[in-house]
Amino acid sequence: PFSRSHASASWRTVDKNCLCACRGASMRILFALPGLHKYERGAEVALNALATELAIGGDDVTLIGSGDPKPSRPYRFLRAQSLQREGFEHFPSLPVFRSETVYEEASFMPGLLRRYRPRDFDITATCSYPFTNWVLRRPSLRGIRPPHVFITQNGDWPAQSDKSEYRLFGCEGLVCTNPDYYERNHLLWPSALIPNGIDVNLFRPGASAREHFGLPENVPVVLMVSALIPSKRVADGILAVSKLPGTHLVVAGDGPLRDEIRQMASDLLPGRFTRVSVAGHEMPLLYRSADVFLHLSKEESFGNVYIEAMACGLPIVGHDTPRLRWIVGDDEFLVDTVDSDAVAARLTEAQSGSGAQRKARLIRSSDFSWARVAAKYRTFFEQVISSQAR
Repeated sequence: PFSRSHASASWRTVDKNCLCACRGASMRILFALPGLHKYERGAEVALNALATELAIGGDDVTLIGSGDPKPSRPYRFLRAQSLQREGFEHFPSLPVFRSETVYEEASFMPGLLRRYRPRDFDITATCSYPFTNWVLRRPSLRGIRPPHVFITQNGDWPAQSDKSEYRLFGCEGLVCTNPDYYERNHLLWPSALIPNGIDVNLFRPGASAREHFGLPENVPVVLMVSALIPSKRVADGILAVSKLPGTHLVVAGDGPLRDEIRQMASDLLPGRFTRVSVAGHEMPLLYRSADVFLHLSKEESFGNVYIEAMACGLPIVGHDTPRLRWIVGDDEFLVDTVDSDAVAARLTEAQSGSGAQRKARLIRSSDFSWARVAAKYRTFFEQVISSQAR
């Protein structure tokens, strides 16, 4: 049931309305992640959207996270308390406890253990390792445990590595969010190639709202949407924009490098830098208020920000890799971002893009609707459950 030909079938061929069509019986699905309903970041946004689509389609979906319930959502939410990840930013990096997010996840584990009852679910899923994965795959007293799917939203190293705590990784199904992950893993784990998605009703072209975000009018605005951590290379973005007199850089995000980024922007972009924290429902407004989208991470498991920007009509400047071209196509402004002069040149070039390019990116981004993505997830979940039953 997990043949390579099936898993690599193009997700773009899924009909927009297929989630409710030709489906089997309703499934009881659990998604667990510490930041659910607490943060509006990549993984949290993705799992919330996926859960919403599956619940609308008729499945019995439960989320366990450390945020607050939102009664308007079509799924069930259970709260398991965790400590703020920001409070762990200066804690030492140790085996297992390698970052502030892992410390946060460890504090989430006791509440998850209390909330999670294996017999209540047909399948579980997370993108968090190690503690959440371990809890969801723990043996039960009656020997009953639903199959578990791991989503490579934050990387595939748990599925790849046999070092340290990664030796204890296990799953009954692996969702690979890009072709590289699929090629590395499909012989190791039952796998499916499924991208992330976007809300095409929310992310779309529209009027600018620069005044709302305190951004200047009548000057070019470059937007970065990034956590302030080393891998996102926001400092390199500041350096590149500093080479473009009159251009304003706005960064939406927070993280442990906030002080260093603020100081660097003060030195290199005086009066030309804004950092904002934006609620999820306002992100389309922010995209529409910029002229170019810049993202400098060299290794993204997927990168929802790319398709969000495309869906709002923004040209994209990013690090040129086959993985990124798989997402955005061959017509965006990709470059070796190690060269800040080349990045600056591409930022200038992107501002003069054609109407045909804008139309093409809107068409391409529509292929990433959450309805299509959720249909692929549901098919894979059914296969994993069926395989375990046999």
